[in-house]
Amino acid sequence: MSAPTQVLFDEPGPKARRNNIILSIVSAVVLAGLIAFVIWKFADAGQLDSAKWYPFSFSQIQLVLLKGMGATLKVAVVASVLALVVGVVFALLRLSSKKVISVPGTIVLEFFRGVPVLLLIFAMFLIFGNTIGAFWSVVIGLTLYNGMVLAEIIRAGILAVPKGQREAAMAIGLRPGQVMSLVLMPQALRAMMPTIIAQIVVLLKDSALGFIVTYQDLLYQVNLIGREYNNLLPTFLVGAVLFIIINMIVAGIARWLEKRLQRKSTAPVGAEGLSAQTAA
Repeated sequence: MSAPTQVLFDEPGPKARRNNIILSIVSAVVLAGLIAFVIWKFADAGQLDSAKWYPFSFSQIQLVLLKGMGATLKVAVVASVLALVVGVVFALLRLSSKKVISVPGTIVLEFFRGVPVLLLIFAMFLIFGNTIGAFWSVVIGLTLYNGMVLAEIIRAGILAVPKGQREAAMAIGLRPGQVMSLVLMPQALRAMMPTIIAQIVVLLKDSALGFIVTYQDLLYQVNLIGREYNNLLPTFLVGAVLFIIINMIVAGIARWLEKRLQRKSTAPVGAEGLSAQTAA
């Protein structure tokens, strides 16, 4: 006899369906009205004039925008990889059973997590800017802040793995390091992947703060074009669309990696497989 199906909500009746349709129509009309109002205000202020948008047809302007997108992606990719490494390291430091390791790790983590990322980028540039340049100032600032946030995410994921997993792995002879790398860490990363993806997207958006240290990313180029052609609003709208595209690209890559991890984890690893890994 099959188990009864749990119903999470009541099926809407005819009146509820009619009300939902009415609310949907009203919401669509209000949204369309807001969009029309914004477009009207833009037109009234002369922001929709062809002269404001014509510079984007220049190949030189397009190349500048592409250069800015490339610089933004470059700093985001490098900082994301380094932040993940820092996150894993500090998550393991905080989880250490030895106070001499966990306490200093916790102090460093809380310090960099509590400092605004803009201050970290600016401090790196002021102290080491002549040596490492604007690019690495932005990368290090983003890595220090987001790495500590990711460390807490990963630590929470490891602690969320059922204790029986650790106990079973120890029972078949795995050493503590093997338990962490073969059993706990893969499960934690898969469980925390949506949160990690969200934090990487935040890191990507925070990369725009490199503008403050003259890093020539997308925001820097957008501001430069807007001031040169006196069309700041259209240029920033174009920049916003490009940032959305970059965010979608990064999120798509992260989801692809998540699916690959899930496919690799579909085959169950039994005691014999773990024992073989231990022997190896």
